[in-house]
Amino acid sequence: QVQVVESGGGLVQPGGSLRLSCAASGSIERINATAWYRQPPGKEGEWEREFVARIGSVATTTYADSVKGRFTISRDDAKNTVYLQMNRLQPEDTAVYYCKTHLLPMLGTVFRNYWGQGTQVTVSP
Repeated sequence: QVQVVESGGGLVQPGGSLRLSCAASGSIERINATAWYRQPPGKEGEWEREFVARIGSVATTTYADSVKGRFTISRDDAKNTVYLQMNRLQPEDTAVYYCKTHLLPMLGTVFRNYWGQGTQVTVSP
């Protein structure tokens, strides 16, 4: 059984910072890459999630243009945890933030995507 759990969301004022965590646990053989997505208010479908950032197996990183220079993604392989440091937050960053981890389960033969349940980030005065 594999679990992916996000944490660290909350309410912050514009210009503030938050650090989100995405922890994968359970029977995991290897983690390939982890990505953060967000779903703004009013967008209900899973297909409406927006890409935010991704970190690959060799720590290569990719960011959406809207967050470049403000957000930093990093990983701690010993803890199977990926972080998203978010600085200079703006109201348009308000969303539920989801983590998607691409991993190989123990005794598995193919890599699969696992999503967390999401964590709410609200940026408001």
